[in-house]
Amino acid sequence: MTRPAPVRKPRARSQARIDSILDAARTLLAAEGVGSLSIYSVAERAQIPPSSVYHFFASVPALLEGLTADVHAAFRACLQLPIDHDALRDWRDLSRLVEQRMLEIYDQDAAARQLILAQHGLTEVTQADRQHDLELGDLMHKLFDRHFELPRLPDDVDVFALAMELGDRVYARSVQQHGQITPRMAEEGMRVFDAYIGLYLPPYLPKRVLQGLCEKS
Repeated sequence: MTRPAPVRKPRARSQARIDSILDAARTLLAAEGVGSLSIYSVAERAQIPPSSVYHFFASVPALLEGLTADVHAAFRACLQLPIDHDALRDWRDLSRLVEQRMLEIYDQDAAARQLILAQHGLTEVTQADRQHDLELGDLMHKLFDRHFELPRLPDDVDVFALAMELGDRVYARSVQQHGQITPRMAEEGMRVFDAYIGLYLPPYLPKRVLQGLCEKS
């Protein structure tokens, strides 16, 4: 029986070219929006032949999917940053911390706002975003479970992923109306996130005793 060939990571030179293409697309997307993006404009911005862009991204939707993955990598990284366990009074403190970190990404990355919060009508990008949301929801579930003793959550609903999607709808309305997430709408989005999570988590959850803290005491 023939085994499938292993998936290989791009070589350093290829990865550098991919990064250059994504950086160019990110800059154009932030400045001009999704509608004006093309393989040729990205190639011109990156100062490479269009054929080089096509080599890695066969179409604009494929390029935007790559950017969406890049944005979600930043979201995943923010979930992995250190958290002061002692400073958490209840699960809402953790919720607020996580949402604020994600809001900082939106605030600093106009391309993230264009891809995830703006109305662009690209099914491929929307589907990629939802798939990444499921992965983020799983990471967030594990993060909450690391700090608090969670009750059993339903198997047929991705609670944390859906909470993020609901919060993003509030942020999206702000971007559509104001071009940014205003402080008022940022607060509303966090309230929506907490309200949905609160349907499944009681107001008080016992905090876990983390091994690292036990070793220090």
